[in-house]
Amino acid sequence: MTRLPETRPDRPGPAYSVVVPFYDEAEAVEELYRRIVAVMDGLGKPYEMIFVDDGSNDATPAILKRLSESDGRVTFIELRRNFGQTPALAAGFDHAAGDIVVAMDGDLQHAPEDIPAMLAPFEEGYDLVSGWRKNRVDNFWLRRLPSAAANWLMKKLSGVDIHDFGTTFKAYRRDLLQHIRLYGELHRFIPALASAVGARISEVPIQNIVRPRGKSKYGLGRTVRVMMDLLTVRFLIKYFTRPLHLFGIPALVLFVVGAGIELAIMIEKLEKGWETFHVTQTRGPLLTIGVFLMTLSVLFLVTGLLGELVARTYYESQGKHIYYVRKIHRQDGPS
Repeated sequence: MTRLPETRPDRPGPAYSVVVPFYDEAEAVEELYRRIVAVMDGLGKPYEMIFVDDGSNDATPAILKRLSESDGRVTFIELRRNFGQTPALAAGFDHAAGDIVVAMDGDLQHAPEDIPAMLAPFEEGYDLVSGWRKNRVDNFWLRRLPSAAANWLMKKLSGVDIHDFGTTFKAYRRDLLQHIRLYGELHRFIPALASAVGARISEVPIQNIVRPRGKSKYGLGRTVRVMMDLLTVRFLIKYFTRPLHLFGIPALVLFVVGAGIELAIMIEKLEKGWETFHVTQTRGPLLTIGVFLMTLSVLFLVTGLLGELVARTYYESQGKHIYYVRKIHRQDGPS
């Protein structure tokens, strides 16, 4: 569960938090750090850098430790093992104190120089700004084609009209992250999850740079996991608070079809003679199909009802609401 810390009362919190997960990126760490510092110093507002090491096997942890000891703006979070990109980002979000949280990869394929453009839409009231790799330079078959297919499908399933769900390079209002729970590999679908709580989402073109050093950790196998996560996200967005609607409609259809088959067999038996027409001999397979469909409909219905109980237990046990308030307006000012 994403837990965002309270800022210390004796000093103002940073305006921005830059969260970067690393995994075996020793060759990129110091250059990325210098570029982030140059860009963020130019903004003229207090900021912090949250660097998360996701169980690296190279010198990445040692470099990050040295940076955290020499620069008070750097927080180094060292995970016990390689948990994956989503848990690493969640760890960074949990420890970020900035009003706006910027997340990016640590392999230099995201240009820190794009951060000011990512922050501009927040002045217009947006809650989430997603980077858009408009002109991609990745391998067509292994990266661009699967990504295009996944982005098109995600847009259709979520109703969020952006071009690039997959990039980590995004910026968030910190209070929005309080409503987002990350697990599995759902970090790439945060815009879809955010839309479910009414977030205002914008998209900004960013540079897509050929990886200057090291070896990519992503392959074609990742696409399969993305497709599985699409189903999870669709369920979370549309049916999490009403699972019976997902299982109830198929249950009704299956029951009607099964009952229709059984009724047709019964009518045929009455027409051809109750004693002379042997159902199991002439309509045995069809009879079995009808019974199977009706049984399956009951299983779907029971699954939906159990889902309803689980959803209610989830909300009631944790004191959660099924709505999200953006702002409350009163005479003494909004809160």
